[in-house]
Amino acid sequence: MSRALAVPAQPFNAADMATATKVFAFATMCIGMFIALLDIQIVSASLRDIGGGLSAGTDETAWVQTSYLIAEIIVIPLSGWLSRVFSTRWLFCASAIGFTLASLLCGVAWNIQSMIAFRALQGFLGGSMIPLVFTTAFFFFTGKQRVIAAATIGAVASLAPTLGPVIGGWITDVSSWHWLFYINLVPGIFVAVAVPMLVKIDQPELSLLKGADYPSMVLLALFLGCLEYTLEEGPRWNWFSDQTILTTAWISVLAGVAFVGRTLHVANPIVDLRALKDRNFALGCFFSFVTGIGLFATIYLTPLFLGRVRGYGALDIGLAVFSTGVFQIMAIPLYAFLANRLDLRWIMMAGLALFALSMWEFSPITHDWGAGQLLLPQALRGIAQQLAVPPAVTLTLGGLAPARLKHASGLFNLMRNLGGAIGIAACATILNDRTNLHFTRLAEHLNSSNEALNQWLAQVGGNFAALGQSGDVGITAGLHQLWLLTYREAQTQTYGDTFLMIMVCFVIATAMVPLMRKVQPPAAPSADAH
Repeated sequence: MSRALAVPAQPFNAADMATATKVFAFATMCIGMFIALLDIQIVSASLRDIGGGLSAGTDETAWVQTSYLIAEIIVIPLSGWLSRVFSTRWLFCASAIGFTLASLLCGVAWNIQSMIAFRALQGFLGGSMIPLVFTTAFFFFTGKQRVIAAATIGAVASLAPTLGPVIGGWITDVSSWHWLFYINLVPGIFVAVAVPMLVKIDQPELSLLKGADYPSMVLLALFLGCLEYTLEEGPRWNWFSDQTILTTAWISVLAGVAFVGRTLHVANPIVDLRALKDRNFALGCFFSFVTGIGLFATIYLTPLFLGRVRGYGALDIGLAVFSTGVFQIMAIPLYAFLANRLDLRWIMMAGLALFALSMWEFSPITHDWGAGQLLLPQALRGIAQQLAVPPAVTLTLGGLAPARLKHASGLFNLMRNLGGAIGIAACATILNDRTNLHFTRLAEHLNSSNEALNQWLAQVGGNFAALGQSGDVGITAGLHQLWLLTYREAQTQTYGDTFLMIMVCFVIATAMVPLMRKVQPPAAPSADAH
């Protein structure tokens, strides 16, 4: 470790800052984290409108979300090294400025190609804000304040993607899709100005640019970029039967193996994989991965069900899923009360178990479910997110030495996003394969021996005959309606299967919580901790 790292020019001591100043600085950074996470899902309910405005097809429009995710997932694990090079405040400032400018460019995009490019730029430039909030909270706060800070981070980390479809749907309905991006301008500018004035916890170490492990950066970008592309596009192109998917999968595997091998043998790695030797950190990354599956997969599934099966528009989808965010906010005081009295491991265990229960409540879904029927499972999910995510943050990062926090935070956040990517890909594959299976099983019962079916077809034919249509037209129309109804029911049954798959993941995670050790948060970092 360099001498510049060991003894910074201006040592940071949290005790030297007034509590109000620390809270305001932390809140400002949380705003940056919120808008960066919000933009992952803010377009999800409005992709049809964006595609229409830019004259793009469904396959092209999907890349408005995919490009952002790929870029963000690449930069998050690099944030620890980047914050050492440029310092936390200047990296956060640059990230906020870049994210804001990219948001402006997204709003003025003139075709789908420019939109995809600007969204990738937005994700790459804004991604660093997410893990930096985690590390700064542990520098600023100790004791009960750290519990509240972790609860706030957990709320933002899970609430922002949850509210994305709600806010995006409302904006698109009352205005236009351009404002999905313009709303970032004011908070982005505020964050870019305020953070450099308030967050002075470390100094830049530009000397790290010389001799940095650039080959590992290239390998990491290839590994994560190709992995994200494979996961996003695999379900659409029938996975490895497509040559492009097969190629990107191989590139990801080879680059990943090479990255891990190199990282474990270089003196100053850009990602601290050695932190995984710590049992709590390794388990915490696993729990982060599972919560990523639950968080992003359910945000993906619920709007998709409401759009495809119920035919809801963007605003109606947003209103239907809004209850999750409401109950999560209501659960924040409950978590703060419990966290100061109970072992965090048991709170997290309760949260993970409650998430599994919410998925069980989702599983009997039928084609006529709307906001009313979704209320209970979404309420359980909202409370579960607040009880599961904050303790995972504290238990995973709270016991690490301050010098390792920056690198470890990037890896911890990466696991959540990877969980989301893999969860969404798995859900899309299940929806495709199981829908066909359920359709075939339902169709087996729709034959001439089914008296109810014969009566229904006769009734449909009679309705068309009353309108002066021929019998053949009535039969054809009846069979078409029958196909649509059967496919709708097959889809609905598949959504239930998918929620059960997510439930199994959380049951496994719940059973593994006792393996974690109880963490006593270390004292605030002093000068020699840097």
